Amino acid sequence: MLQQRRGSRTANRKNSAPPPTSRWRVWLRRILVWGGALFALLLLALGTSVFFAARSMPNYSTLMNSQAGQTIVVRARDGTEIVAIGPSYGEWLSSDEIPQVMKDAMVAVEDRRFYSHIGIDPIGLARALYVSFRDDSSVRATSTITQQLARNVFLNSNRTVDRKLREAVLALALEAKFSKEEILELYLNKVYFGGGAYGVDSASRKFFSHSARDLSTAEAAIIAGLVKAPSHYSPTADVDAAVGRANVVLEQMRKYGAIGADEAEAIDVSSVKLRKDDSQNSARYFTDYVLPQLDVLLPDTGNEPLEVWTTLDVGMQRAAAAALKGNTPGSAQGALVSLDRDGAILALVGGTDYVKSNYNRATEALRQPGSAWKLFVYLSALEAGYTPDDRVVDEPVTIKGWSPRNSNGSYAGEIDVRTAFAYSKNTVAAQLGNEVGFSTVASMARRFGITTPIATNPSMVLGTSEVRVIDLTRAFAAVSAGGSSIDPYGITKVVSASGDTLYEHQATRSNQLVPDYVAAGITDLLQTAVNTGTGRSAQIGRPVAGKTGTTSSNKDGWFVGFSSGITTGVWMGRDDAKAVPGLQGGTAPARAFSAYMRYAVKDRPEEKFQTEVQLPDWQLEPDEEWMYGDPEDQYYYVDEQGNLIEPQGAEQPRGMPFPVEGEEEPQPGEPGRRPDPRLAPPPPGRAPPAAANDDFLDRATGRSTEGTPPRAQRSNAPE
Repeated sequence: MLQQRRGSRTANRKNSAPPPTSRWRVWLRRILVWGGALFALLLLALGTSVFFAARSMPNYSTLMNSQAGQTIVVRARDGTEIVAIGPSYGEWLSSDEIPQVMKDAMVAVEDRRFYSHIGIDPIGLARALYVSFRDDSSVRATSTITQQLARNVFLNSNRTVDRKLREAVLALALEAKFSKEEILELYLNKVYFGGGAYGVDSASRKFFSHSARDLSTAEAAIIAGLVKAPSHYSPTADVDAAVGRANVVLEQMRKYGAIGADEAEAIDVSSVKLRKDDSQNSARYFTDYVLPQLDVLLPDTGNEPLEVWTTLDVGMQRAAAAALKGNTPGSAQGALVSLDRDGAILALVGGTDYVKSNYNRATEALRQPGSAWKLFVYLSALEAGYTPDDRVVDEPVTIKGWSPRNSNGSYAGEIDVRTAFAYSKNTVAAQLGNEVGFSTVASMARRFGITTPIATNPSMVLGTSEVRVIDLTRAFAAVSAGGSSIDPYGITKVVSASGDTLYEHQATRSNQLVPDYVAAGITDLLQTAVNTGTGRSAQIGRPVAGKTGTTSSNKDGWFVGFSSGITTGVWMGRDDAKAVPGLQGGTAPARAFSAYMRYAVKDRPEEKFQTEVQLPDWQLEPDEEWMYGDPEDQYYYVDEQGNLIEPQGAEQPRGMPFPVEGEEEPQPGEPGRRPDPRLAPPPPGRAPPAAANDDFLDRATGRSTEGTPPRAQRSNAPE
């Protein structure tokens, strides 16, 4: 009985269990209910997000005036625009002013369902997901024009899920707040087209030199094709890539009915005339150098547009670039800096091609100057008492185990200082540096603006310490200024968008670095080096003073010189410091200097150099000082306390050999006047007094011979 009851219960359960089809329907119903509820909640959350996003979104006028960054327009000294740095927005064009062909091209290639979707494109997204699943690849970009506008205005380009969700919400908000025409107008005036150009008008002016109002179909196709990859498809960077992409745009326009097949076939994109790109020329070396200085010169200006007026001369800059490019040996690089007499940078070129290499060799590279460094050696020697006419000996020498040799391996023997400098005699430079002291030469270089480390070993006199082109040019400019300090500068004033002057250059105080006679003496030497020495290739038909420089194995070639108030330094060599066959300072660098300077000084009057050496009294020779005593029997010296002392054997003077300050000196023959020894013969039978011996002279003058370094042989005999 019990078993019967259990069996009946089991049978009842089997009979009452729902069939499999009913269970599937139950679960489907549950999924639909819960899924629908979840979708409703998500839709409610999305709607709420879109509502508040649209409510807090700026109005149309605010979006029009928003900018992505600061625009800086750099102008030359004559007001010519050199380059515009940062975003350029061009002129804002209303929807009616933008050609329809430009709108059609952009919609065809970027978002063909723009006029039908709600800000996001569900069809496009579904297709992208299908293609991704089919090809087992990542989902390709499916951003609509509205999404791109939201990203450009409100977000960044990070590829994160969070950013994509916010982008979608903002796109829906834009569609809710603005019309399709307003969204397209905002997009076409704000989208980035490369090269700093934001908006179709800026792009049109940059690439075609005219307003976007006048865009042709081919030009519109080129601009529309840039959005996908502005740097890759830029017509100024890769014409073939730009033409190929524009043809893709034309095909899309034909496919979706924006243009007819015959019209598409007739358009030749390759025939479009492009504007020459001036933003990547040699002037960028100059702007790269001066614009970072704004951080120091100006307070924080935010994103306010600025106009920076500079010292650059456009014509001289072109001439400098051409001179370098036309004279630099094949695999070598070059740099040129040209300064006006007040330190204004007239031209600055940091390489032969900015597009290929933007490394600024004029202001950043450190290279050995070779014999151009002898400027500081001879400045030190002139300040120590040498003159251009003094005699020195070009012969083999050894200093602390170092034996310099001349470039031609020969020695000229006894020559004057002027000739030794003109022909860049290394042995003479070594002797002079050893005599005045290598630390003295280093101090002289520091005095003239060399800021890089300087060694004080003997070989330093031949330019083994590295320098920058702009620093060495600055040193020669100080010589051109008569020995006064020069501070290079490139910015004259900075003006805000409202016309306020935010900065204006003030002339710095100039310091006299060396006496006038030293500046005149070194100018004499520099002029001779160009007239008859190693720098003859630098001649320009008017007075030029300068010096060549060549390092070992022709790794570096230099010429630095000045004429008519302009000082120019030229360097050539390889970036990897490998030898360049045939590169000497007197060849390619000197020729580049000459080619540039002929243009630079063409509108300036010819100026003769001040080379007459006016020595100070303390350097006058004894035979020029007879008026201070009797040259035959009177020698007077002054000790440390100012007392007069005389040699042994000399008679006690009967009176002062020179008048007392404040008393009128009697004329010869007048009472109280000692007879002039030059007019009266010595007394009969009186022997001349004994000459002062060396021991007396050493004690009288305080001179000691101990520890005195060997002196370059010289002669003071009058010629």
